[in-house]
Amino acid sequence: MRLAARAMGRHGLAHAYGHVSTRLDEQRFLVSPAQPLGTVPVDAPGVIVALDGELPAGALPEVRIHREIYRRRPAIGGVARVQSPAVVALSALGETPRALHGLGTYFAPAPPLWPSVALVRDDAAATRVVEMMGDAAAIVLAGNGEVTAAETLEEAAALAFFLEDAARIELALLPARGAGLDPREYTADEVARRAIKAGGLFERMWHFLCDGDPEWPAS
Repeated sequence: MRLAARAMGRHGLAHAYGHVSTRLDEQRFLVSPAQPLGTVPVDAPGVIVALDGELPAGALPEVRIHREIYRRRPAIGGVARVQSPAVVALSALGETPRALHGLGTYFAPAPPLWPSVALVRDDAAATRVVEMMGDAAAIVLAGNGEVTAAETLEEAAALAFFLEDAARIELALLPARGAGLDPREYTADEVARRAIKAGGLFERMWHFLCDGDPEWPAS
């Protein structure tokens, strides 16, 4: 949890806000403390949250999104809630990243866009966000970043980087779109062949995200 938290800050995927979590068992998960992700100290224990009952002291209100994902998706073991700049900028255009390059294929055809700009701070809103997310790897919150979810927190953190990279591609292509040129999207067959885990793709991204961290490599 601490490695992922600091990685989000180190790579510009989160600033003063955001949180990451990892599932502990069928009934609990561990979420980062209520402080900027890049400042989480090496001895931070995090906050344990039960899937039932009220949020404990020290858990931020939007941790409800994590809880609802873990409730509804038993295969999910890690969640990242960040505000990466290109994703935020693209959402201001009412768009989310498409599969225009390799890293974008993990979200094909594109992540859903939650249209409300209000912070997700109650159970009803969290439920609606996660319902819209469905089985997707990510959902974008209009003007307010994204949520990624995967089998492990390491993968969820990697997906946060992938999504930001895909959004950067979209923004870089805006002048071409303005000139009437349409970017080439990956076909469904190309997505299936590219959005894979083989070859250490996620492990190498995790290494990249954590390099230089005082707790890397983890014991």
